[in-house]
Amino acid sequence: MRTGTAQSMVTLQNTARAMGSGSLEVFATPALVALMESAACNALEGTLEEGVTTVGVEIRVEHLAATPVGMEVRAAATLVSQEGRAYAFSIEAFDEAGLIGKAEHRRVAVKAERFQQKAEAKKNN
Repeated sequence: MRTGTAQSMVTLQNTARAMGSGSLEVFATPALVALMESAACNALEGTLEEGVTTVGVEIRVEHLAATPVGMEVRAAATLVSQEGRAYAFSIEAFDEAGLIGKAEHRRVAVKAERFQQKAEAKKNN
């Protein structure tokens, strides 16, 4: 079973107040989601063909507890299934006091250059 982790220190820059997702100086839910996605990417590190990456297509997240500035947050992603180009993960996040979030996340493998070109082409429409 493939797993990956990612960690982040809670700073003023990744609080709900700074990210516009609330008014408090606690770890923002958007920052938690990014950390969880990073852990999932890390779980796939070294397994994809050259020129291939994954993009997040779905995440269902529960942010269960607040984490103040100065604490570290760690996310752990476990690959639970793969069907063709689609990967499904179960993710948990912890601070030094315990569980703060959990998620189900799906990513899809894409050819990086082609995907980027397609996105850039939207500017010309």
